[in-house]
Amino acid sequence: MKKIINDPNQVVQDMLAGIVSAHPDDVKQVPNTTVIARKDAPVANKVALVSGGGSGHEPAHAGYIGKGMLDAAVAGEVFTSPTPDQVHEAIKAVDSGNGVFLVIKNYTGDVMNFEMAAEMAAAEGIQVEQVVVNDDVAVEDSSFTTGRRGIAGTVFVHKIAGAKAEAGGSLEEVKGVAEKVVANVRSMGMALTPCTVPAAGKPSFTLEDNEMEVGMGIHGEPGIERKVISSADAIAEELTGKVLEDIDYSNSEVAVMVNGLGSTPEMELYILNNKVQQILSDKGINVYKTFVGEYMTSLEMAGCSVTLLKLDDELKELLDAPSSAPAFRK
Repeated sequence: MKKIINDPNQVVQDMLAGIVSAHPDDVKQVPNTTVIARKDAPVANKVALVSGGGSGHEPAHAGYIGKGMLDAAVAGEVFTSPTPDQVHEAIKAVDSGNGVFLVIKNYTGDVMNFEMAAEMAAAEGIQVEQVVVNDDVAVEDSSFTTGRRGIAGTVFVHKIAGAKAEAGGSLEEVKGVAEKVVANVRSMGMALTPCTVPAAGKPSFTLEDNEMEVGMGIHGEPGIERKVISSADAIAEELTGKVLEDIDYSNSEVAVMVNGLGSTPEMELYILNNKVQQILSDKGINVYKTFVGEYMTSLEMAGCSVTLLKLDDELKELLDAPSSAPAFRK
């Protein structure tokens, strides 16, 4: 294992300290927690957004803290859900009395622990609502989930629900627009190489030099097929085709996200994006906005995912709204 770390058991705390050091005017760490919050939290008269999950998916989730997106992110150990008490601390740190909205990726541990935290907060009189993101079309159930996994499409939920809250939306209105995004966003990914969890010290799975894993999750959990690697165009056709099978995007406007998983050159992501755009154009689907880069990673895994979000006028306006989040400045 070759990594730029000090102690495999301290990577999360060291990372959080580095995030705060990099953005001292924007974020703060809640004392004695793994919670990073907006520097000005709690923001008066505003619904607060909290998300999080296991570490190793940076810039998710702390990179999306800022005006117009998240108010706080809770970091678990690498690929491990944060504990309910840590999520509870995040909720308390950002609640201004207008309620807190939780954005949860559909992984069993995340869902269970965030829901337990919501119950703890509710017992203290804090209004809490939530949405569970399940955008991955690769498999119906996985080794980590009941139902589809939540992957890169979660970033669109952060952006659009965050914009609604920043605009003064009520807790119910924020929940409504988040559910609209979840209903209209789909993703699928593939991997060329595995990742190595620092505490494990060895790759989480193996792939031969000429192989790729199609439809795997962001922890390296199995997908739908392991096969000989194909061209970028063929990969784009496979990922995009699977997404298009799941929702009727015809005559729609969409936002596109071509997401790198931590170790994929931007050159390759743009090559893939070129074919994705051709596929959508050929099908008469209008691309409103495209995002290419690393938004939801899996440590140093090489690979990518393709996400499509069907838009209406409300979602376009909220997608275009300003954001000060370090990983999503607009």
